[in-house]
Amino acid sequence: MEKELVIDAQPSEVDIALLEEKKLVELSKDRHDQSFAVGDIYLGKVKKIMPGLNAAFVDVGYEKDAFLHYLDLGPQVRSLQKYTKWAMSGRYSQLNIEKFKLEKDIIKTGKINDVLSPGQQILVQIAKEPISTKGPRISSEISFAGRYIVMVPFSNKISISQKIKDSDERKRLKRLIKSIKPKNIGIIIRTVAKDKKVADLHADLNHLLNKWFTATKTLKTAKAPQKVISELDRTTAILRDMLNDTFNHIYTNSPDIYEDTRKYLEKIAPEKVDIVKFYKGKQPIFEHYGIEKQVKNSFGKIVTIRSGIYLIIEHTEALHVIDVNSGHRVNKKNNQEQNALEVNLDAAAEIARQLRLRDMGGIIVVDFIDMHDASNKRKLFEHLKKEMGKDSAKHTVLPPSKFGLIQITRQRVRPEMDIHVLEKCPVCKGSGEVKSSMLLIDDIEKNLKYLIQDQNEEKLTLMVHPYIHAYLKRGFLRSIQVRWFMQYKKWVRIFPVSSYHFLEYHFFNKHDDEIKM
Repeated sequence: MEKELVIDAQPSEVDIALLEEKKLVELSKDRHDQSFAVGDIYLGKVKKIMPGLNAAFVDVGYEKDAFLHYLDLGPQVRSLQKYTKWAMSGRYSQLNIEKFKLEKDIIKTGKINDVLSPGQQILVQIAKEPISTKGPRISSEISFAGRYIVMVPFSNKISISQKIKDSDERKRLKRLIKSIKPKNIGIIIRTVAKDKKVADLHADLNHLLNKWFTATKTLKTAKAPQKVISELDRTTAILRDMLNDTFNHIYTNSPDIYEDTRKYLEKIAPEKVDIVKFYKGKQPIFEHYGIEKQVKNSFGKIVTIRSGIYLIIEHTEALHVIDVNSGHRVNKKNNQEQNALEVNLDAAAEIARQLRLRDMGGIIVVDFIDMHDASNKRKLFEHLKKEMGKDSAKHTVLPPSKFGLIQITRQRVRPEMDIHVLEKCPVCKGSGEVKSSMLLIDDIEKNLKYLIQDQNEEKLTLMVHPYIHAYLKRGFLRSIQVRWFMQYKKWVRIFPVSSYHFLEYHFFNKHDDEIKM
């Protein structure tokens, strides 16, 4: 399967689009000022113990305290507390994790007030970002994700991804990890480690160990609440978790991201460095690769698939509801049952894509077209499970219920991606009336005259809505663009941008910098 990553760097955030066979399947926004991202490690302070919930609220610097349940403490929380206390006191001579004496594991049925107390400082990791009115969900079972392995301090367990089915390969990987793993370090072997050499695994392990030691050294001067170490940004995290032989291209319009991505690929997959391309086009990068159009068609309450099929997606605080509608999709050669099956199969593929694209989590209830044949219901269930298999988030798909509903649970660690595709017109402000396009041309010509005659701009580019672009170039030799050339003796390049509203336009100089009017 062909995969492409398109990265659009903007002043306030970085938008990352993942395409599979030219179809948008994931969209992420990485804000430059974003805190409390999944994987970040904080030194927190216990604010409140809730015995009834068997949980604690911990101050990590967010406006609302983070939630820490007893089951998220991890069996080796006492070892973590002891290690953290030593690190904060500066006792580095005793921080060699191989010689560190582990404390006894806590029991699964224990009480949180036996482990934590108000005012206590504790090292925690963000497990879920703040969502809606809730603060972050945290865990004190710290882990560090690498390219091939996940490292878990204060554990000695070796686990292997269930997706590696070959028993001989599982034994080989376990043997290799045993030969390089330090004492008191647990390892989870990831799927991409399959067929990798010991040198690759060892390099990944050393990188994660260095990250852990960096975090512990930071604790000497840390004071809760404080971030101790950050997870990778979304771009490199996607590359780390998803990069494989099917990745064909990575495009970005940022020189810094271009260089950083190449350097990162040199470390984890040197043979893939040349797939990174720097985009220099005039059009916005998402527009050039057809992403902008897909975004507008894929978000909102109603999502059209093809042949008249459409989905209605509703959101509540507790769950998401998706209704499948056949529209005018009818195949006269098939009976009603067969038509329903075809519609449902097409809808299932789009629903799996929508869950990834919007990063919808929690409970999702899907109302498919009613079918009576048990074998058809089974076909739909198997097809939906297969499509959901492309999703890296943890999920469960239940068989169709008595009423034909299919329930899905999907791991939610970040706020849902919500893009409003319907908005009040910025030109008419909802009145439904705009000024004449002829007056717009007068405005453009007035500014053009000023830029050429008063500002002596040598090379100008004009970006406009596609309708205005067609109007300016209409008539070829008699077009307005040609008239400008005859009048000012300078050729003005004109490009259409479909994301502009009808009366929006911008001038750019010879360095492709926007000229503020």
